[in-house]
Amino acid sequence: MSETPLTPEHTRPVPPALAFGGDYNPEQWPESVWREDVRLMREAGVNLVSVGVFSWALLEPEPGRYDFGWLDRVLGLLHEHGVRADLATPTVVPPAWFYRAHPDALPVTREGIRYAFGSRGAICHSSPAYREAAARITTEVARRYAEHPALAMWHVHNEYGAPLSACYCDHCAVRFRRWLAARHGTVDGVNEAWGTAFWGQHYTSYEQIDPPRLTPAVCNPAQQLDYRRFADATMRENFVAERDILHRLSPGVPVTTNFMTALSQCDSVDYWAWGREVDLVTNDHYLMTDGRRTHVNLAMAADLTRSVAGGAPWLLLEHSTSGVNWQRRNPAKAPGEMARNSLAHVARGSEGAMFFQWRQSRRGAEKFHSAMVPHGGTDTRVWREVVRLGADMRALACLQGTRTVPDVAMVWDWQSWWAQQLEGQPSVDHDPRERADSFYEALYDRHLTVDFAHPEADLSPYPLVVVPALYLAAASAGDNLRRYVENGGTLVVSYFSGIVDEHDAVHPGPCPGALRDVLGLTVEEWSPLLPGDTVRVTDADGTSADADVWSEFVIPDGAETVWSYDDGPAAGGPAVTRHRYGAGTAWYVSTRLSPAGLATVLRAACDDAGLTDRGTLPRDMEVVRRSGDSGEYLFLINHSAQPARVPLPDSGTELLSGERVAGRLTVPSGSVRVVRPGG
Repeated sequence: MSETPLTPEHTRPVPPALAFGGDYNPEQWPESVWREDVRLMREAGVNLVSVGVFSWALLEPEPGRYDFGWLDRVLGLLHEHGVRADLATPTVVPPAWFYRAHPDALPVTREGIRYAFGSRGAICHSSPAYREAAARITTEVARRYAEHPALAMWHVHNEYGAPLSACYCDHCAVRFRRWLAARHGTVDGVNEAWGTAFWGQHYTSYEQIDPPRLTPAVCNPAQQLDYRRFADATMRENFVAERDILHRLSPGVPVTTNFMTALSQCDSVDYWAWGREVDLVTNDHYLMTDGRRTHVNLAMAADLTRSVAGGAPWLLLEHSTSGVNWQRRNPAKAPGEMARNSLAHVARGSEGAMFFQWRQSRRGAEKFHSAMVPHGGTDTRVWREVVRLGADMRALACLQGTRTVPDVAMVWDWQSWWAQQLEGQPSVDHDPRERADSFYEALYDRHLTVDFAHPEADLSPYPLVVVPALYLAAASAGDNLRRYVENGGTLVVSYFSGIVDEHDAVHPGPCPGALRDVLGLTVEEWSPLLPGDTVRVTDADGTSADADVWSEFVIPDGAETVWSYDDGPAAGGPAVTRHRYGAGTAWYVSTRLSPAGLATVLRAACDDAGLTDRGTLPRDMEVVRRSGDSGEYLFLINHSAQPARVPLPDSGTELLSGERVAGRLTVPSGSVRVVRPGG
């Protein structure tokens, strides 16, 4: 039985203005360290910590026997020192005793190999035993701490989809059949959706259908796509089950789970669907040291997270103070980079900056992952920067509740990405994520703030919408984009978009089926290029650009040719087109242009959209606005190696220093300035 619930002695305090803190794992340390922790938290200005994420085995050391004593003391210390808790349901790592009793709850790969206990996230989300056990521990934790004065919000599980989302065991087979029946109705509906007449895969009963396990040749693509949807929906069901328990036992306290929206970090979760289920969107983001401009990837992830939140404020729940430990090479962040990263997230909508983790671990898989309190303690650059950042967060408290102001939109759909990852595509060199990254980077370099949008979302607020990779586009998505242009919008579409419907079936008629009317063209055939091959494209003024990976035989049907292929398989044919449709304009790019070529096309599209040229701003000088009832806030973030002078729209106050500024403001290399015009 659980211990007697706590009786709070104080009213729950007002939530902090901007959250600052990180994952706190006191169970890794002797209690003698805990008081030092809360003292240092006060010194750094920490006001929120995530607690209990990996604590199931300690909270329930035996089935049905609960030990909350240590967590009581931790939460009491936090409350005593003015730090609030993002309290977790510890369901990401069931205890060893659970797996001993229920080995079938360990996930199985497509190849039929069952994973072992000893890591994290080894969960079959279809397992009845796991679902029951997760509901029990969630109920016990909620009953005990629902009224605790330190409680700020609930944190369900941890990073759904990492390290895996799909299991292929017999439990999953049973639930998959039920999911298919709900989605498609009859077995004949499945046969139609999956095109089972191909290769003789016709089913006559649901009992004949299994997960898409390992097959000697390509497994049915539509079956694989539905299974990715099923795996995502099954994780989401488990989240909703825990969320509903928390809502029932702890009404009024927001419930979240930490997303990983960056395309560089997670590809197995449809965050459009998940964003509708949480009370507050939170996200984890880590810089990827893969040679890209990491600050651009950060901005993209923040914009994507804000968009999943519907434009509302969200919260960065994890990032790193310095290097991580799980990439092949893990460089430390440069001086000032931690603050620059944190404030870039805030600029793009986050209501604070949280880290993994508070104190650097001495043991385990992430002992070399940086933390707010490093192995070296408080006499370190990292700690001094943490304290300084805490002061900056307090200086920016006035912008709580304001919203980031977007300029343009990018269409993105995780389910389309899933479909394009299936076998049998025309070229392994075409990468949807690379296209999204490249289009985003081109917009970033024009100093445009990007909202992301589902293909069927309302696009009317945006003068320009870009579609970098939308292989799967339902007819309804095509209609939405057509109406957007017809009503005066400017659209830019990249190659191999609008090809298949929601079942991965090619749209009837010529490609790009769902988009051919709005683009004013058909694609008779595509001709992917071989590794190392390039083509040259030129416009009517003689401006040329290189391209690679892809080419197409484009047949205009109302569209005008803007750039033509000089050479390659489609020599002499259109490479880039522009179609006046209704009151708007639709551009089509049929090859992978060089960055300079893509920038030229987007500049012309921006002119069509009436977007102001911001080319006078230096490259890697990030300028982002937040706006709300408390006023306007201009974030100036200099990622370059040189100081930058930025024109200000009005005189105002620089909030991090308190100085009055006007005219042009010099932002030193690697620094951040936040201006409140008129303030």
